[in-house]
Amino acid sequence: MSTIDVSVVICVYTEDRWEDILAAVASVRAQTHPALETLLVVDHNPTLLDRLRSEYKETDEVRVLPNAGPRGLSAGRNTGIAASRGEVVAFLDDDAVAERDWLRRFADPYSDPRVLAVGGRAVPVWSSGRRPDWFPEEFDWVVGCSYRGLPPGRVRVRNILGGNASFRRTAFDFVGGFATGIGRDGNKRPMGGEETDLCIRLSRARPDAILLMDDRAVIHHKVPEAREHFGYFRTRTYAEGLSKALVARSVGVDKGLESERRYATRVLPAGVVRGLRDQLLARPGGARRAAAIVAGVLTAAGGYLVGSMRARRAGTTFAVVPIPVDQVERAA
Repeated sequence: MSTIDVSVVICVYTEDRWEDILAAVASVRAQTHPALETLLVVDHNPTLLDRLRSEYKETDEVRVLPNAGPRGLSAGRNTGIAASRGEVVAFLDDDAVAERDWLRRFADPYSDPRVLAVGGRAVPVWSSGRRPDWFPEEFDWVVGCSYRGLPPGRVRVRNILGGNASFRRTAFDFVGGFATGIGRDGNKRPMGGEETDLCIRLSRARPDAILLMDDRAVIHHKVPEAREHFGYFRTRTYAEGLSKALVARSVGVDKGLESERRYATRVLPAGVVRGLRDQLLARPGGARRAAAIVAGVLTAAGGYLVGSMRARRAGTTFAVVPIPVDQVERAA
């Protein structure tokens, strides 16, 4: 068994997910490869901060601390990185639970010093009890989960997915951390892309770096009922287009859209064909899945065009500001 110490960071922001947060922490505590520590980083919510500190008395096992940077997921993750002590820092969404060998699957590849990041697979848990028949698996990223088209097994990738991810601590020495201005920042628009930006910057800083995806490192990610509807699907795909425009501006179009080209030209057309075939075979939702794929492409493309024009007009830049440990301690 690997002896690598892993710190787990869970960023939280709302009391509405109280039971989900408790379940996430419990799943970390049940790991076959024990976590060195679990850090709950609270995003500018004093009530939630106090409640979690009452639930988890300050110990080396679970630590509760406020986001020491601006509101948003990137600064919350950077706060966790600065406060953590493990050789590897893993990230788990606050509405997900990890399978018992999750950290073991993450830790094992780090025996190779070239490995700087390992990601895993996120399986959707639908609040309605099952996948809506119109919802294409190719778009499971809309609800924060792994999607059809990702390579199986343990493979090298351009970037890992942020809700089920781990990085060697030294990776942040090379790139500083997650960029603010990309991804979710407390507003209502479901942006993303901050982990893509970080991984691309990491590969540029260390061309010999290995970034892996291992589909045996599994988490089960809750999908709220509100996200099972087409309205959210449309909103999220549009926001993803906006996010990709920001990532492309940060790291360049070639790298920023490298994986997306294969996805758009191979995975999605195959999904449309599959949906139409299912319709011919009288399988539920076939035509609706095909239509959802087309709608998702169009709204994401629209978001990308709008985001690109806005970024050019505004001359948008993105800050990568590591949060010093002493700043975290003062905030705590």
